[in-house]
Amino acid sequence: MQHITIENQTVDVGEIKQLYPAVIIKTGYKEETTQVSLEWFDTQSKGMVELVEYAIFLELVSQKKHAFYYPNREELFEAIAQISQQIYNLKARP
Repeated sequence: MQHITIENQTVDVGEIKQLYPAVIIKTGYKEETTQVSLEWFDTQSKGMVELVEYAIFLELVSQKKHAFYYPNREELFEAIAQISQQIYNLKARP
């Protein structure tokens, strides 16, 4: 089995169904929030939505879901870089 670690969560790579970053925004209804893609946030939001935080979402084939939250884009990108490096290292092994 090959594993990666996201924050303090160790995951078997073969169990990953989806792994993606997102932006959490307020919907405008009370304190309700939703996730949108980074691309949508950057190109479509045009300052019309309120940013809450950034996140990486992980869905496993077992249907378990995990979310890892970051206060800013820099910390999100640092986490993405760490995950990418781990995956690269797995592929580089003989």
